[in-house]
Amino acid sequence: MKKYIVKLSKDERDRLKKTITSGRGSARMFARARILLKADQGVHGSSWGDEKISGALDVTVQTIERIRKQLVEEGLDAVLSRHPYSQKVSRKKIDGDIEAHLIALSCSEPPEGFARWTLRLLADKVVELGYVASISHEAIRQTLKKTNLNRG
Repeated sequence: MKKYIVKLSKDERDRLKKTITSGRGSARMFARARILLKADQGVHGSSWGDEKISGALDVTVQTIERIRKQLVEEGLDAVLSRHPYSQKVSRKKIDGDIEAHLIALSCSEPPEGFARWTLRLLADKVVELGYVASISHEAIRQTLKKTNLNRG
């Protein structure tokens, strides 16, 4: 049993048909409009099943389910428009104070049994000293590279 049923009004169907025939817009928008028209369970709808739509329009069933869900929850405008892209802002774990400790640590003598500090050893030591709760060796590498520190 489908959780999200597409039932388009006459105005919505007309708008989707006009969108498809206009030739103006992205391929994504055209594909979504076609999917909605085929999935329409309304009086004048095609009432195609997801597998049949998938085969006819070369999209996955998951895509069809996602579009149906978005239509029911957010409306037709949300389905046809592209959401504004916002790049995820990552929070830096290493600030200036921790960076200074890291540089001092990398310039110090390595632990017993090691010829020099490795990135993983530095990451483990920074966590052990309580500067951060957790950190990857890649974050250590990027910080040391940024400072042009030659550990060799």
